Amino acid sequence: MKKHVVEFIRRGMMAAWGGPVILAIIYACLGSNGVVETLTVKEVCMGILSSAVMAFIAAGIPVVYQVEQLPLPMAILIHGGVLYLDYLLVYLMNGWLKSQLGPIAAFTVIFVAGFALIWLIIYLTTKKQINRLNSKMQAQ
Repeated sequence: MKKHVVEFIRRGMMAAWGGPVILAIIYACLGSNGVVETLTVKEVCMGILSSAVMAFIAAGIPVVYQVEQLPLPMAILIHGGVLYLDYLLVYLMNGWLKSQLGPIAAFTVIFVAGFALIWLIIYLTTKKQINRLNSKMQAQ
């Protein structure tokens, strides 16, 4: 278990810088389009710190797929659940998502659809590669 925690931290540390960089790009786009003209020091600090933590968690959580005792469906549920809570809490904390049923429901639907689509692509790509390898092995 210790090796999985170390791997989670290693992956998270490698990606944590990405959150603030993306946040800076978003703030720059919003500013250049006149959507946001000023930000308070609190908003900037909260955005930088929370986006770094969000990127850290998002990069580290795929370590669940390396835990041999977890069946794949359980690992997928843990991965999706942690990402969902990670994003939802950061978005709510920063005021990027209104704390109302409608916006949270829309976010949930979009998140689940996106997560499922990504997993479908991964599944189909992996299945195609396995079939190709099996064909090569049978031809020998």
